[in-house]
Amino acid sequence: MARVARACLRSILKIVNSTLGLVGIAMILYGLWMLRVWKRDMESPSFDDFDYTALWFIYTFLSIGATLCLITCLGHISADSSNGFCLSCYMVIIFLLLLLETLVAADILLNSDWEKDLPEDPTGRLHDFREFVESNFDFFKWIAMLIILVQGFSILLAMILRALGPNNGSKYDIDEEYTSARLPLINPHLQTPQYVVGEPRFTTKNDAWNINK
Repeated sequence: MARVARACLRSILKIVNSTLGLVGIAMILYGLWMLRVWKRDMESPSFDDFDYTALWFIYTFLSIGATLCLITCLGHISADSSNGFCLSCYMVIIFLLLLLETLVAADILLNSDWEKDLPEDPTGRLHDFREFVESNFDFFKWIAMLIILVQGFSILLAMILRALGPNNGSKYDIDEEYTSARLPLINPHLQTPQYVVGEPRFTTKNDAWNINK
């Protein structure tokens, strides 16, 4: 029963964890699109003298997407191995990510001048992204709530899977395979003959004389 429950938890954790991977892939694709649009807009002689550090928003967007993909890979590895250390690292990373998202959301909601705390974005991608989010605020609100629920559910599943511990059944399966591998290839069910240990018998001179007759 515990093995079935562990397998179900692994599958659910992989499915839930894949949501973060999809968000990360979407952010990477959107970041590459912003980079492509910026390069198209910058086809001018001043393009060579442009400071690439000004692309901080695009680089940050791509970095966050890549980080989510790496966290997804860690979650899949933790779910497959059910290792306590991997699951603990996964839970800590998800918790820190959830805490960071909460702080950023609180700063945006409570601070009306939050854009002034950020460096200047000469590409204009930050302004365009803000207008895109504001025009589809209801959609992004549900997306944000879904991501928060997924992260909380992932932590809960990892805690339960860590409490159940790793699957020890595979160890016995390996032992059985190793034992069967040591059996002879030809007729492995043939038992070795049983030997009776007794006192050795020596022939006497009379017995040898009778045989010669």
